[in-house]
Amino acid sequence: MDDNSPWFVSLDKHQTKSIVDEHVNGSLTVIWRDWDDIIKNHPKMVYVSSVHAGEIKGPHLHTKRNSYFVCIHGKVVFIVRNQNGKYLEIESSDENPVLVFVPKNYSSAHINLSNDISRVLTLADIAWRPNDNEMENVEFKDYDWKKWNKS
Repeated sequence: MDDNSPWFVSLDKHQTKSIVDEHVNGSLTVIWRDWDDIIKNHPKMVYVSSVHAGEIKGPHLHTKRNSYFVCIHGKVVFIVRNQNGKYLEIESSDENPVLVFVPKNYSSAHINLSNDISRVLTLADIAWRPNDNEMENVEFKDYDWKKWNKS
């Protein structure tokens, strides 16, 4: 996959079964395996962030790190601005997990589309430090944020 442009890929989701009677007791979603070769620079940091119902995180960009995002609880839409100013909108949820790659120097935001807190798992190829100053807040002035309002 191209590490110079945003991309996304649907993830494998498998049912898990009870060892007692084989009934379905949950699921397992594969986010990353070192042998899949999806992520070129192996993660140096993994974290989970939460976003309240209807709230927006971002937009911002990272000047040094590449990020991989997947919604593991709830439902969010990732909005990534391409270098040509066009917006990609990629939905990811616990029901339909999608891994979203945002390269360094690309602006992105995500909006919680569910009625409860959503959680996003992030894999980054550079570990965050409190004073590294490599994140820049930006504005998507020409983006239609209102289309995500539920009213």
